[in-house]
Amino acid sequence: MAGVLHLTLLLFLHYGSFAVVSSRPADDDTTAVASTDAAFTTFTTTVSLSSAGKTANTTDVPTTGFTTSCNEKTTKPPTTSTTTEGTGKTAERAAPRKEAEEEGEEEGPLELARRSTRSVNVGKKPKTVVAKPKVISKEPKVVKKTKAQVKKSKSQSVAGTETVPQCPPLGLESLKVKDNQLKASSYKRRGLGPHRGRLNIQSGIEDGDIYDGAWCAQYRDQNQWLEVDARQQTRFTGVILQGRSSIWSWNVVHTYKVQFSNDSLVWKPCMNGTEEAVFEGNQDTETPVLALFNTSTVARYIRINPQTWYENGTLGDICLRAEVLGCTVPDPNNIYPWQTELAESRDKLDFRHHNYKEMRKLMKSVNEACPDITRIYSIGKSYTGLKLYVMEISDNPGKHELGEPEFRYVAGMHGNEVLGRELLLNLMEYMCQEYKRGDQRIVRLIKETRIHLLPSMNPDGYEMAFKKGSELAGWALGRYSYEGIDMNHNFADLNSGMWTAIELETDQSKLINHYFPIPEQYTSEDAFVASETRAVINWMQNIPFVLSANLHGGELVVTYPYDMTRDWAPREHTPTADESFFRWLATVYASTNQVMSNPDRRPCHNKDFLRYNNIINGADWHNVPGSMNDFSYLHTNCFEVTVELSCDKFPHVSELPIEWNNNRESLLVYMEQVHRGIKGVVRDKDTEAGIADAIIKVDVIDHHIRSVADGDYWRLLNPGEYKVTASAQGYFPSTRTCQVMYDHYPTICDFRLTKMPKQRLKEILAKGGKLPKDLQLRLRQLRLRKLRVTTKAINQRRAAAAAKRVRRM
Repeated sequence: MAGVLHLTLLLFLHYGSFAVVSSRPADDDTTAVASTDAAFTTFTTTVSLSSAGKTANTTDVPTTGFTTSCNEKTTKPPTTSTTTEGTGKTAERAAPRKEAEEEGEEEGPLELARRSTRSVNVGKKPKTVVAKPKVISKEPKVVKKTKAQVKKSKSQSVAGTETVPQCPPLGLESLKVKDNQLKASSYKRRGLGPHRGRLNIQSGIEDGDIYDGAWCAQYRDQNQWLEVDARQQTRFTGVILQGRSSIWSWNVVHTYKVQFSNDSLVWKPCMNGTEEAVFEGNQDTETPVLALFNTSTVARYIRINPQTWYENGTLGDICLRAEVLGCTVPDPNNIYPWQTELAESRDKLDFRHHNYKEMRKLMKSVNEACPDITRIYSIGKSYTGLKLYVMEISDNPGKHELGEPEFRYVAGMHGNEVLGRELLLNLMEYMCQEYKRGDQRIVRLIKETRIHLLPSMNPDGYEMAFKKGSELAGWALGRYSYEGIDMNHNFADLNSGMWTAIELETDQSKLINHYFPIPEQYTSEDAFVASETRAVINWMQNIPFVLSANLHGGELVVTYPYDMTRDWAPREHTPTADESFFRWLATVYASTNQVMSNPDRRPCHNKDFLRYNNIINGADWHNVPGSMNDFSYLHTNCFEVTVELSCDKFPHVSELPIEWNNNRESLLVYMEQVHRGIKGVVRDKDTEAGIADAIIKVDVIDHHIRSVADGDYWRLLNPGEYKVTASAQGYFPSTRTCQVMYDHYPTICDFRLTKMPKQRLKEILAKGGKLPKDLQLRLRQLRLRKLRVTTKAINQRRAAAAAKRVRRM
């Protein structure tokens, strides 16, 4: 149809009701729908599925005739041309690498030129071209149904393509759809009720608990269904299906039907010509399978009606997890439309998912908009050669300023947990815009803090998840690095060495409690350490970070160290010496997050963190050896927590403005905590030069920190009065009392240390200088004291020997 054609059709529908459909070539969302009773308005949609690597074109074309059937067409999944192994993967990555090199970004922070003497190079492994590891899940033998039960006209589902669904998900996975909107024909028990039939929901580790991993019907017949109430007229365009999440059971639905209703009493099936359409479901429990309706249907309720399933003899249950795609239809009778509209963000930011190339473009645009306060640099490369870009935000980019603390956010450690990546990109934009507007809070934060934002620690994993899309990536695709490494378990395990030393050492004064060295086997070239992990460790060693947060997804909770249990128990509360301050940090983020702080929210998966005020000790949740949080605390001065941002690891693009509103205040207020506690400079009393590696000890806390190259230090502490001691090699220690207040600014506690005479003597003699009189006098006093002590000891030995001879006589 070339031009704009306005065609009004009046047709007599069910029960004598009429429907008026005004058709246009575009803009479906403004189509007025008027119906009575159980009348349905349907739109024929031509779905063009392209090959992998291209976006599918979806165009809604109104029919010239009106029908209540789905008019289902058989559509075969397109063949993909994506190569996943060998040279295909190399070719796919070649373009981004070349573009990255042409940009000419800095290869690393300026601090790399003057590395700290304590830095440990983590040896790089020889890079070999290997095929991407495949995870092969062994599926139990499936008892297939006879072909007579699956008709030839069965609709083919689209699985693993880059098809863009017409409408966003209703929100079963993101919990936008509430539990009372889900109903079922039956269910086996509470833990397998309809509220558990959500895409990607995860089960508990105990079989039969209240947190199981799917909806499971009580009966095994074709009359079972899962019903979703959209609560308003919705144009349904598709369904995504997944099997049951369980370590004990294997349950999948192979085929299913779909029905629609406006009143939940009269149901109309989705038709394929003159027969009911049958959609393909799952062959395994984890891969999401998308079925797009060639004809969308406007209704309020939708039912998923399983037809065939994995029977496992006679023990197979009907179990599924699902997501429904649908667009809200404007209600002409609603005179207050803003009451049902989603709250959009007032901030004008780029709310969309950014792949590697788009992320670089956005970071560059922010840098060009605010060149005086931003700098882009790379800390290394991923296994496939994608650079790990960092955005620095400071009033003096590229330089560590005396007394100014360093802060970092790290996102994308797991590539499929994408919300943190987008939040950090939005945070860059927001801080640039607000700084230019003169927002005093942002201006103060930038002038007093050096901020580093790493939006993607695992770009290889993200690219894999991004190609599948937000609903089709599943729970684990893209989580690991290209080599199959989970980076959250890939840092050096310093906890075990610390606890072993505590058990074996009888003299507690000889124990160290900070700056634990990296084990030698971890630094070897043969160590199974991801290139991304090595890059981040070098980054930690070269910039004196004070505070950090590691942004994850898939839950709603903030965890704090230790993440590893002491005796390798599955879970056990394992606190650090700074337990109280870590609890404060976690509470700061959780209490200001709009979703976490909502007392009426439901648990995401299998643990109710509301009982813990949405914070928990990492090891008390589950054992995580080799975490970045523990490594940061034990190997550097930096305190770090993990923030689980959302129940949905890969939220739909329509959810991003809402997630930004939920997390904006939390991101800002957490950064401000870097100024809590005490700070100062440790100097030489004679020369006023800063003393590097001076140990700062707080009497009541068994964890020390050290001063950096210029002698400045930062010690995070809760309000209170503390006795603080500064000591350094060759100097007499100095102790003072420091009072930490509730103010935004830290308490200044400077130290001036006096050199020991031997240290001064060494330095003077090394320079060929003459000893000053005070040092000569001090050395004379030390010699006399030593002479008296020696003479006294000799006299005592002589007297003892004389007494012994007398007794013999």
